Amino acid sequence: MDSHHRLKQVRKALGLSQGQLAEKIGRKQGSVSDIERGRNSIDGIVQLLKLTFRVNPDWLREGQGKMFLPSGYETGPKKPGVPYYETGVTDTGKNFPQVSEPPEYYVDFRPFNDCTAYFPHYGDSMSPRYQNGDIIAVRQVRNLDVILWGEAYLVITDEATNGLKVLRLLMEHENKDKVILRALNPDFSGDMVIGKESIVSLHLVKGRITVMA
Repeated sequence: MDSHHRLKQVRKALGLSQGQLAEKIGRKQGSVSDIERGRNSIDGIVQLLKLTFRVNPDWLREGQGKMFLPSGYETGPKKPGVPYYETGVTDTGKNFPQVSEPPEYYVDFRPFNDCTAYFPHYGDSMSPRYQNGDIIAVRQVRNLDVILWGEAYLVITDEATNGLKVLRLLMEHENKDKVILRALNPDFSGDMVIGKESIVSLHLVKGRITVMA
C-alpha cells in the first residue's frame, strides 16, 4: 500500500472528509485530494498530521508500526518559542521547511511568539526592507479574505503558478479572486498577478532579525 492510500485510511479513521482534514491542518481540500490520488507527495503534511492527530510518520510513509502514536506521546515542541528552520525559501526554489523537516532550535522572543516560524531570507527582491541573510519571522494566514494590503508576505503557490516561493508585498487587485505580488527592489520590475486559488500557503511577515557580518 502506498503512502497516499495510507493517508486516506487515516482520514477515514478520524471520520473526516477531505475538506475537514484540510481545514484542520491549514491546507486546501485540493491539496489533500491530490495527495490521496498520488499526484503530490505526502511529505509536506506528515509533520502536520503528527502534531495535530498523533499520526505515526513511519506508518504514514512506510507502513511501519501503528497508525497513531501513543496518547501520551509529546507532539508539541519541548521548548518554548517558535521553530527556526535553517533552510531558506525565498528566491531559492527550495520548499518551505515548516513541516517537512525538524527545526534547528526554538526562539523564545516574546514579540514574535505568535509566529509560525523563523527562516533565513535569501535574495534582493525585497531590499532595502529585507536584506539578503535577514532572519524573517512569519505567521501563517489561514483566511485569504483577511489580507493586510501593502504588507509583506511569504507566498507559496501551487504548480499551476510554477510553485512560487517568494517574499512580496501583497496589493489589492480589482478582481477579488486575485492578488498582486510586488517586489520592493526597483531592479525587480513588474507585478505578478495570481489567483487566490493558487495560494497553497500564505504567511504574514511579522518582523526580521538582521544578522551582522
